[in-house]
Formats: sequence, structure tokens, C-alpha cells
Amino acid sequence: MTLELPLPLYKKLTVTFRVEPGCLGPDGADHIEKFCKFAKKEVAGLDSDFVRWVITPRYDKSLPETEYKTNNKLLDHDKAEKYLHVFGKELDDFEENLQDKLSILIDEFHGR
Repeated sequence: MTLELPLPLYKKLTVTFRVEPGCLGPDGADHIEKFCKFAKKEVAGLDSDFVRWVITPRYDKSLPETEYKTNNKLLDHDKAEKYLHVFGKELDDFEENLQDKLSILIDEFHGR
């Protein structure tokens, strides 16, 4: 199966990553909105042929840290894994790379 990239927006995997304000330090709640906008711009190009990124504060701890959707349908872990596999990606590696990138971005945001 060959896919023509970039995919149209409705076929892309929407990855919502919710960032805990506390990861920015004790006054993280004061900076979380600005950080999320900064991070969204920085990750926008990652796998952008088939991924749409949503970086948002995690104010509600009952919501998952990472959520996957395509065509407005929520995907469970197995379906997200199958989706990424089509593009030669492993979900665990994909998530780990995002976590690593966000750690770097937190340092950049703080000017370290």
C-alpha cells in the first residue's frame, strides 16, 4: 500500500499531548499556556506528513497525558500503534521521542 504524503488533515493522526504545569517548576501554572504555544510551534514539523500535533496544558488529571485520534475518532493504544506502523514507526519509540523533545524544549523555554 502506498500513501501519498502529506496526508490530508482529516487522515492525519492527531496527537494530543497534555503537559503538566508542574513540569515547568513551582510556578509552572503561570507559564504553561505560553510553553504549550512555544512547544506546538517547535514540534509542528515532526512527522508532519501524517501527524497533527496538539500540545495543551493538563489541568484535568483524569484526562490521559497522550491521546490519539484520526478523522475525529479516538484511537486506543493498539489502533494508534497500527496507524504508526504504516509509516514505519513504533508507538513506544514515537512517544519516547516526543517526551525527549519536550524535555529539551522545557530547558530551552527556561533559557538553560
